[in-house]
Amino acid sequence: MRDRIIVKKELIPYGFNIALGKEKFNMRFAYNKQADLFTVSLYRDGKLLCHAEPVVYGVSLFRDVYESGVFPMPDIVPYDESGQEQSVTWENFGETVFLTIDNGK
Repeated sequence: MRDRIIVKKELIPYGFNIALGKEKFNMRFAYNKQADLFTVSLYRDGKLLCHAEPVVYGVSLFRDVYESGVFPMPDIVPYDESGQEQSVTWENFGETVFLTIDNGK
């Protein structure tokens, strides 16, 4: 089983500090009910690195804006290890679909 970032969707909008690799970041989550879409903004040392990145099943977060030495090293991918889900929804996020950390292990 991959490591997971636990998001407490019932607290959204909210954020938390997290160590990813050797660096510390702040992740802030939001939810658009009409679109059934989660987003995440990423901060490092109080500086906004990425605003409202959509949480899309199977797609690494921040891949379109990734910059080595600025963003977290491991890939963060919304994924269902049971293979039952193919999208991220309010019903399955944090239940069967989790933000998994793919650190090459």
